[in-house]
Amino acid sequence: MEYNQPNWTKNELKIYILLLCANADSKIKKKELKLIKSSADKSTFKPIYKEFKKDDEDTRFDKIEFVIGKHEYTHEELNDLKRDVFKIFNSDDKFVTNERYLEKVLDNILY
Repeated sequence: MEYNQPNWTKNELKIYILLLCANADSKIKKKELKLIKSSADKSTFKPIYKEFKKDDEDTRFDKIEFVIGKHEYTHEELNDLKRDVFKIFNSDDKFVTNERYLEKVLDNILY
């Protein structure tokens, strides 16, 4: 699939990653969406969410890998991102197989 490479900030990338995590079970729940929105302003969240919804899974991973490579992250920033990922995964009090798999994929991309 052809697409423009995103030029996201770290915060925009975080929102996109959290949306991916919320969608691990193929449905973003209201509680997950509320959690993600709480860490973003409306003007940032809306365009990222719109883009996320139109992307397929492969494009999502490609975009994440591309943008990760454009930024330098400290160990603390990566830990903060991982904590936010787990908040999304645990928002429904379950840690299902798809979420475990996605956690491993993200670990490989981020580290």
